Amino acid sequence: MAADLSVVGLVEEFVVGQHDAPAKDLATGVIDGKCTALEIVEALGASLTNSEPRTRGRGVHLLSQVLLLSYSTLSQKEVEVLVIFYVDRLKDHHLITPYVLQGLKALSMSSVMPEGLAVMVLKALFQELHVQSLLQSDRHLVYSIITNFMDNREQELKGLGADFTFGFIQAMDGEKDPRNLLIAFQISRDLIVNDYDLGSFVEELFEITSCYFPVDFTPPSTDPHGISQDDLVLSLRSVLTATPRFAEFLLPLLVEKLDSDVQNAKVDSLQTLMACCKDYRTKDLKEYLPALWHSIRREVFQTAAEKVETEGLSALQAIATSLSKSVIDSDAEDSLDTFLSNVLQDCEHHLCEPDMKLVWPSAKLLQAAASASYRAWCKITSCIFPLLLEQFNKHKQSSQRWTILGILKIFIKLADNWSRDEEDENFLCAYKDQLCGLVFSALTDSSAQLQTVGTGTLAVLGSQQGLLSPSDIELSVDHLNRLILQEDDPQVCAAALEASATISAIHPSAFISKMVPALTRELSTEPMETKDDVEQPALTRHVMHQRSVQALAAISTHPSVVQKTVPVLLKHLTDLQKESADSKGDVAILTCQSLQLVVEQCKDAGDSSQYFHQMVVPCLLGLAVQASIQASAVGCGSEVPLGVLCEEKVIAALGTVISTAYSHRQTELVSRTISQVVALFLDGNDSFLPENNLGGKFHPFHTPSPPWPQTQLITLLQAAVCSLPKNVVVPQQERLLAQLIELCCTSNHQFTYTSAAKCVAGLINKYPAGEQLDGVLRDVLKKMDSELQRNGGDCSQPSSRTRIFTLLLWLTKSLVLRYHPVAAALTDKLLALLTDPELGAEAAEGFSLLVSDSADVLNKATHADVRIMYRQRFFTENVSKLVQGFHAAGKDNKSNYLKALSHVLNSLPKQVLLTQLPSLLTLLLEALSCPDQVVQLSTLGCLHPLLLEAPHIMGLHIETLVGKLLHLTTSPAMKVRISSLQCMHALTKLPSHVILPYKARVIQALAKPLDDKKRLVRREAVAARGEWYVWNAGRIIPLLIVQQCPVFLLRSQVGGQD
Repeated sequence: MAADLSVVGLVEEFVVGQHDAPAKDLATGVIDGKCTALEIVEALGASLTNSEPRTRGRGVHLLSQVLLLSYSTLSQKEVEVLVIFYVDRLKDHHLITPYVLQGLKALSMSSVMPEGLAVMVLKALFQELHVQSLLQSDRHLVYSIITNFMDNREQELKGLGADFTFGFIQAMDGEKDPRNLLIAFQISRDLIVNDYDLGSFVEELFEITSCYFPVDFTPPSTDPHGISQDDLVLSLRSVLTATPRFAEFLLPLLVEKLDSDVQNAKVDSLQTLMACCKDYRTKDLKEYLPALWHSIRREVFQTAAEKVETEGLSALQAIATSLSKSVIDSDAEDSLDTFLSNVLQDCEHHLCEPDMKLVWPSAKLLQAAASASYRAWCKITSCIFPLLLEQFNKHKQSSQRWTILGILKIFIKLADNWSRDEEDENFLCAYKDQLCGLVFSALTDSSAQLQTVGTGTLAVLGSQQGLLSPSDIELSVDHLNRLILQEDDPQVCAAALEASATISAIHPSAFISKMVPALTRELSTEPMETKDDVEQPALTRHVMHQRSVQALAAISTHPSVVQKTVPVLLKHLTDLQKESADSKGDVAILTCQSLQLVVEQCKDAGDSSQYFHQMVVPCLLGLAVQASIQASAVGCGSEVPLGVLCEEKVIAALGTVISTAYSHRQTELVSRTISQVVALFLDGNDSFLPENNLGGKFHPFHTPSPPWPQTQLITLLQAAVCSLPKNVVVPQQERLLAQLIELCCTSNHQFTYTSAAKCVAGLINKYPAGEQLDGVLRDVLKKMDSELQRNGGDCSQPSSRTRIFTLLLWLTKSLVLRYHPVAAALTDKLLALLTDPELGAEAAEGFSLLVSDSADVLNKATHADVRIMYRQRFFTENVSKLVQGFHAAGKDNKSNYLKALSHVLNSLPKQVLLTQLPSLLTLLLEALSCPDQVVQLSTLGCLHPLLLEAPHIMGLHIETLVGKLLHLTTSPAMKVRISSLQCMHALTKLPSHVILPYKARVIQALAKPLDDKKRLVRREAVAARGEWYVWNAGRIIPLLIVQQCPVFLLRSQVGGQD
């Protein structure tokens, strides 16, 4: 066998010929059974006994390379012989050691190693090698061998007892390289969590790892290994917090680091403390609690860094949580109570200081401690509530009362963190009368700020069990009514709406009896005519109507309330239709938005959903249909107002209500009502509508020319059928599609044919794949092609081609989203239209629609079939076509290709864009010269992240970039000026030697935008010019130093101690 493979020849070629390829051939032979590892050892005999160390090393190197590729095929006998051989070779010349370690790594991964050999290998490593004198790669091999044995030979290693721990400590001592530290930290953690015997070396193991705390490591910019500071921080933290046995060493170290002036050290220490507290118990923490509390208190009271304060508060909560887990013995001291007493002692008196400087820091500390457990909350609340209530009555200034009430609100809200039995009395009931008095006085105060926090506190009280009596609830509703309808400040009104939503879900009866009637009266009140010399009221009737509508939606959080508020909103919508004022459209839209919010709030309530489908949706459809029939009868050209329900924006708002109702996953309910909606539009079957007298027939698909007030209601049909869950079958779908396509091709009303195209797209997107769908698509494509060709170049038929183009665009989007094969053919048609003299600009703008999210159809909310990464796929399939088309296009059409390409690029994730940058950058720069402002803005949006993420590539085009960007800073369009200035700002991130020659020119040119008439432009100009002005060439030297920094760092750079 060996002769067939010419083992001897391959060995000689590797050892003497210095070629590495034979190692792979020999490994393949071992794997295939054509030779064995021992036969290779035999063939290496002369090389392994050679007096020259390099020759012996070459022989061991060959054997190790073969083993690394074929270790899984070795027999137990072979492993035993090879292990003994390699252990013996550890005593050989140091030039051979790296190859020996490679072989031992391969053998350590073998599953057939006889028992006892792993221990023999580790003893040899610890005795024969001084690990830290090895190269980084060799030290990594040692750690890898240890890791493999810990994974595969755990029980054998545990048989070594503490000797294994001591051997590892010696091997790791002095490690400097971040790559090795990651694996060394993992071994240290495994020693602890897997219950290896640490013996008397607990402190030594802590010292050998804690010397790196806190980690201070900045990876070089050219580091190929991707090791970040966070990787080292988290890995080291997992070791230090792995066992409470480290508590006596770690906690003093954390206190010491908290006293340092380095912010990162403070943050790391506090985060490590939080991790400790998850496993530490009272006995581990008790001795160090005063020092830890002192350090945390100082950081919160005195810190200038928000991050340190936040972590300090989290650490305090973690300590209190750990103490809360302790079991209280009758004779033992309650450590939690003692700790909280110290916290209260140091914070309590600040709540009473006249200047109130440290009130909020003290409140934050008390809140953090109280958040730990219900026991902690009760302890702190019982101490500070009487004090805060007294201070509120003592202070008369609104600002001081605002502070105190805000603190009370926080502590009341904390009670929601713990569940209690219904029969348990709320701890806060003892203070409910005083709390209600405080809140009601705040609600009647003249300060809007105090009213806002009072309203928020009222909401928190209302959500608590037993804190508001029935009379208090009724009084609360009266106050909320007043704040919503009479208060000038919009923030107070918004707070009152939020509070109403919270309380109405728990106490609906009070809102039904008091707020709903009040809001109904307000909506029924007509605006009063006032003379010019009469002072207008603070709140106009129009604003009060808007607030009433918003309030009705806000309180519709309970089924019983919904059935009272929705009829009021529907009646208001009916009344708006009867009025002819131009300003009623906005109110109608707000009313529809409120109804949509109610539907969204009730989506999980079965009774409310059924109510909407059976009562509300038919009512909305009835109102819209009746308005359309009346408008059709009056005549579209008549000067008589058609009513708000014939306005496109109001119909679209109605559609959002219906879409939300039909997008809920209640299949049975949705299936039962959608057939009625389809029958209404296809057959005019209005039997399910509540309006008995519609005044005529509703036939939106009637030929030859149905009136547009009826056809535009296709938007409502689209909202219903395109929002259905995928498992709901649309009734009469083929007939419906045929009628919609016909409407797309014949209607002259833009809103109508656009809605019909959307509806076709929504149906096709969810249409089951198969022959039926293929047939539908063939018919649609044939019809579109014939229409486009029949009217191509005919200036008398521009609207016909636009209609077909709209259908093509939406149909393409529906198929692109679901990865349908026909999508490529449709996209090619759009690409061809970029050179069309009539539709070229529209086709270019259409690419934005293809890759952007649609609000009303073809989105996740309407259960559309949207595949992941469809934008990336669309880009990959079409970018080359756009580039080729640009180069081949005439001068008049090049801007269309640029616009289409910029729209597609703007939709891509930054990571994808970076990979395509070299091939597209020239085109993007040319797009900056395009006179189309949409192209300019879109291109600038692509370039800005590229300047930050790929400065070295962008720097190759610095001359062109500077010239074109400076030119755009004087563009007529404000958005273009702002974006170009942002790009000029980003240019300072390019390499120093690249931008240095342009500094003076840029500073001079950016002086002009400083006097721009728009404030936002001036702000960007100040930022950009300031960055260029303070930039200096001295950055070149630090940059070169960073680029040449080695991968490894000295121990002092990685660790915090020597």
